[in-house]
Amino acid sequence: MTASAEVSAVPPFQLERSPGSLIFRVSAGKAVRSGLAWGAVYGIMVASAALSYVSIYPHQAQRDQLELLFGSNHAASALFGPGNQLQTVAGFTVYKVSMTLMILGAIWGILLSTRLLRGEEDAGRMELLVAGQTTRPRATAQVLVALGLAVSALWAVTALVTVVTGRSSSVVFRVGPSLFFAVALSASALMFLAVGAVTSQMAATRRQASTYGAIVLGVSYAIRMLADSGAGLDWLRWLSPLGWVEILQPFTDPQPLALLCIAGFTIGLSILAVHLTGLRDLGSSTFRDRSHARAKLGLLRRPLGLSARLLRPSIIGWIVAVVLSALLVGFVAKAAGQVIRGSSVEQILARLGATSSGANSYLGMAFLILAVLVAFVAANQVTAVRGEESGGRLDALIARPVSRVSWLGGRTALGASVVAAAGLLAGLFAWLGVLSQSGGVSLGPLMKAGVNIVPPGLCVLGLGIAVFGLFPRLTTKAVYGYVAWSLLIEIVGGIGAVNHVILDTSVFHHMAPAPAVSPNWTAGMVMAAIGCAGAGAGLFAFRSRDLKSE
Repeated sequence: MTASAEVSAVPPFQLERSPGSLIFRVSAGKAVRSGLAWGAVYGIMVASAALSYVSIYPHQAQRDQLELLFGSNHAASALFGPGNQLQTVAGFTVYKVSMTLMILGAIWGILLSTRLLRGEEDAGRMELLVAGQTTRPRATAQVLVALGLAVSALWAVTALVTVVTGRSSSVVFRVGPSLFFAVALSASALMFLAVGAVTSQMAATRRQASTYGAIVLGVSYAIRMLADSGAGLDWLRWLSPLGWVEILQPFTDPQPLALLCIAGFTIGLSILAVHLTGLRDLGSSTFRDRSHARAKLGLLRRPLGLSARLLRPSIIGWIVAVVLSALLVGFVAKAAGQVIRGSSVEQILARLGATSSGANSYLGMAFLILAVLVAFVAANQVTAVRGEESGGRLDALIARPVSRVSWLGGRTALGASVVAAAGLLAGLFAWLGVLSQSGGVSLGPLMKAGVNIVPPGLCVLGLGIAVFGLFPRLTTKAVYGYVAWSLLIEIVGGIGAVNHVILDTSVFHHMAPAPAVSPNWTAGMVMAAIGCAGAGAGLFAFRSRDLKSE
C-alpha cells in the first residue's frame, strides 16, 4: 500500500477536526449540559416564586402588609438581601430567589471549574490532552471558554423561562427587564467559575481548590451581610462580588454600572488563571501540598468506614445547608405567618385539616423546600456511589475480599442514615429559629415535620440505587431528573394545571404539609417501602453485572 493510500484510509473525522480544539470540545460538552440543567432549576424557582406570589397574595392589602413587615426588616435583609417593592410581583420574585440562586450559582461555578481544571489533572486525563498540539496556558484558556458557554446556557434557559412566565396576565414581566434579571442571576456563577479557575492553579488537589473557592464565597457573603445589616455600611457592597450582583437591582431599580465590576473581576481572574498555569508543571500547584503530614487512618478498617471517610466533606456540606435553611425558615416563621394569615394558603391548609394558622401555615409550606433539599442529599449519595465505579476506584476495592452486596448495602445504609439525620436536624434547627423569635411553635410538631420529610428522600435514594444496579450510566441523569420532575410537578400542580395521575408521580405530592397538618404516616411508610424495594432491586442487579465506566 502506498503512502497516499494510507492517508486516504484515515477516517474523515480525524482530518476535519482540529486537534488544537479537542480540550475545548470535551470541556464544552460537559459544561454546557450542566449549564442547561441548572438553567432549568433557576427557571423553575423563578416561575415558582412569581406564580406562588399571585396565588398567595391576591389582594393589594396583603401585598402592602408584606412590604411593611419585610421591606424595612434589617435582620431579614442581612440574611436574604434587601426587600425592595415587595408589594409587586417583580420585587417579591427578586427578593425570594436572588440570594438563594446567587449562592447556588457560586457553588456550582466553583465545583464545575475545579472539576474541569484541577479535577482533570488529578485524574491524569489532562496530561493526555496537553500532549497534543497545545500548551498548558492554551488548554486552560480553552476550558475557560467552555465554562463561559456553560454560563451562556444557564442564562439562556433562565431568561426563556422568565420571559414565558412574565407573559402571564397576573405576572407581567417585560422582556427587557426579564433578560437583565437572568443576567443578574447568572453573574455570581460567572464570577465564581473564574474564582475556581484560579484556585485550581493554586491548590494541589481539587478538594483544596474547592475549599479555597468556598472561603472566597464565605468572605463575600459576610461582607454583603454587614452591608445589609442597617449599620450604615452600605458602601461595603462594592467590596463583595455578591454585593455587585445585589447592586444590579433587576426589575426594581436597574443599575447596570455594576456589570463593569463583574466583568472586570471575571476577566482579571481568568487572565490570572491562564498566567499561573504557565508558571507551574502539570500536576503541581502554586501552593505546594504538604507531604510530611501524619497519616490519618481512622475509619479505614472496613469498607463502610472508608465510604464515610470519602464522603465526609460532601455529607457535612449538605447537612450544613439543610441546617442553615431550617434555621432561617424558623427565624422568619412568625413574621411570615402574620403575612399569610387569612390568605388562600390558609384556606387550602384548612381543607386539608389544619387547625392552627400563622407560623404553622408558613412552616407547612417551608418544609416542602426542606424536603427538596433532603431529596438532593439522597441524590448526592447515589451519584457518589456511581462515581466510585465510573472513576475506577471500585475495581481495587472489590478485588479484595469485599462482596459487592456488602459494599453497596453499606453505602445504601450510609445514605439512608444521612437522609434521616438531615430530616431530624431540619426539625430541630427550625424549632431553634422559631424559639429565637418566640414564634409559638413547640418542638414536638417540628420534629414530626422533620421526620415527615425523610420518606421522600428514602424513596429517591432507593430508586436511584435501582437505576445504578440496572442502568449504571443513567444514574446521575435519572436521580436528579426525578427530583427535578417531582418539584416541577408539585409547583405546576399547585396552580391546578396538572392531572391527578401525573401529580402522583411526584414524590413530594404524597407528603403532608406538616406542621400545619398532621403527617401522613401511611404515605410515608409506602414511600419508604418503595425505596427499600428499589434498593433491593439495585443490590440484586449489581451482584452479576459488569463494572462500567463513563
